[in-house]
Amino acid sequence: MSKILTYLINNQHDIEETLLQLVEAESPSKNKMLTDKCGLVLKESFETLVGGKVEIIEKEAVGNQYRFTYGDGTETEQILIIGHYDTVWDQGAIPIRKEDGKLYGPGTFDMKGGLAVTLWALKALKEFGHFGKRKVVFLVTSDEEIGSEHSRALIEEEARKSEMVFVPESSISHSGAVKTFRKGIGIFKLIVHGKSVHAGIDPWSGASAIDELALQIADIKSLDNKEEGVSINIGTISGGTRTNVVAGYAEADIDLRFRTKDQAHELEHALLDRSSFIKGTMVEMQGGINRYPLEKTDSVMGLYQQMKEIALRHGYELEQGSSGGASDGNLTAGLGIPTIDGLGPVGDGAHAENEHVVLENLPYRAALIAELIKRNSR
Repeated sequence: MSKILTYLINNQHDIEETLLQLVEAESPSKNKMLTDKCGLVLKESFETLVGGKVEIIEKEAVGNQYRFTYGDGTETEQILIIGHYDTVWDQGAIPIRKEDGKLYGPGTFDMKGGLAVTLWALKALKEFGHFGKRKVVFLVTSDEEIGSEHSRALIEEEARKSEMVFVPESSISHSGAVKTFRKGIGIFKLIVHGKSVHAGIDPWSGASAIDELALQIADIKSLDNKEEGVSINIGTISGGTRTNVVAGYAEADIDLRFRTKDQAHELEHALLDRSSFIKGTMVEMQGGINRYPLEKTDSVMGLYQQMKEIALRHGYELEQGSSGGASDGNLTAGLGIPTIDGLGPVGDGAHAENEHVVLENLPYRAALIAELIKRNSR
């Protein structure tokens, strides 16, 4: 057992307390007042535990963003850790409680558990003087759960300065496996304009936007390919005004998932290149690729191998896995920066009422992150 792990196990109670303080500071993405209060709790925790440089990036529409930096670093490229402190939960939506060695509550698994273990990883490194040539930047944002519109540019700016990126997002449920692959995502809206007429008097003089939308959806769904990992979900559809009127307008919201950048380019072209099937209708596809995939590259697998070795020294096996969901790690991976995700603690229930983390795992996950930073900052 390493000195770092021993130290963190001995501080189990304080790690739990750090996490509890973050969870109790509820932070729904769209409630700036509450998210800013949580951000201040996070800031105070960093200043107390680590004591590095703190920068607040103020935002008007969402909670403020935080850039925490520790170490001077003689190397040009830094180690970047990215996370978010917003949650999907409205204030008071689910209770906070400890039960059977687990902490339940909003954001415990996604991803305040990851924030807490990262803070304590940095605390342990400071305690033992293990920061090396690379400075560590811990960038924490407040709008990941609503698409990162207000933080994407900041994340990508920091990623371009970085040698590698660690993402303490929720691990794979129950197993605690880290994520070496995430699918990419595209977000599209299909808009159809038709010609409204009376549905009984002369329907053939009109052009139904709904009929056109149905044909377009059938064509779009033909791009689904389970074997290639391509999925297209028609999430919402709307159109028309009443049953006796040929629809003059219809629209659909579309979610695209894919495995590779090459697929992204091909599918984006196929979706945007639309023409009508029905004379008298016009179709327009809006949107595009939102996040490229976090692909399982040699560099990513090199980081996983390091983590696997660290875990074995700590007495357990660390598995790897994949996710069909995207995170801000996709943004950094999309720039070609080696990124490994799912470094948060063991737990389950992201976005569900049973959201929780396993408390005894917290020091082990903090030690894993600390040792990974130590290896790569020499």
